[in-house]
Amino acid sequence: MGAKTLAGGFGSAAVDAAYSFRGIMAAMARPGTIQRILAPDVPAPLSPAAAAVLLTLSDTDTPVYLAGETDCADVRAWLAFHSGAPLTGPSEATFAVGTWDALSPVTSYHVGTAEYPDRSATLVVECAELNASGPVLTGPGIKKESRLSLPEIQAFKMNRALYPLGIDFIFTCGTTCAALPRSTEVSECM
Repeated sequence: MGAKTLAGGFGSAAVDAAYSFRGIMAAMARPGTIQRILAPDVPAPLSPAAAAVLLTLSDTDTPVYLAGETDCADVRAWLAFHSGAPLTGPSEATFAVGTWDALSPVTSYHVGTAEYPDRSATLVVECAELNASGPVLTGPGIKKESRLSLPEIQAFKMNRALYPLGIDFIFTCGTTCAALPRSTEVSECM
């Protein structure tokens, strides 16, 4: 086991996970807001924020799909050591991590069932930049409207049409994250 595998965990697991959880939940509760979350030192190409999401929300019962460049030996070993999350394919994943292009098409992921809409996938989308500009977001948790730099619009509109089923999204960039729950409506900039 290499140094890259052992490094990058939370220094104080309970406190750091609670801090990260609060940031992730704040992002989910207020779609479009950009939150800074605790950033462990992790193997590339995984961003610190994406790693914090995985450390906080995954465990041995949480199947994870690593898409594209994130599916490498260093990230696999790091995830196995720090969370024990089993690796899987897109259709069985609770969490999927990668760039938008690597995660596409989003129709590959589980959207839940009528009985269990909460048993859907959450995509952790690694972004080159994350800012409060672009498409307009409205819905629960947004007072009037919000904006978020999204990789496209149509996939999110189609996802919203499935509500209460659908996929939830967490966007990560460096040490920041933002979220787009399935209940959020996305429209063009006006």
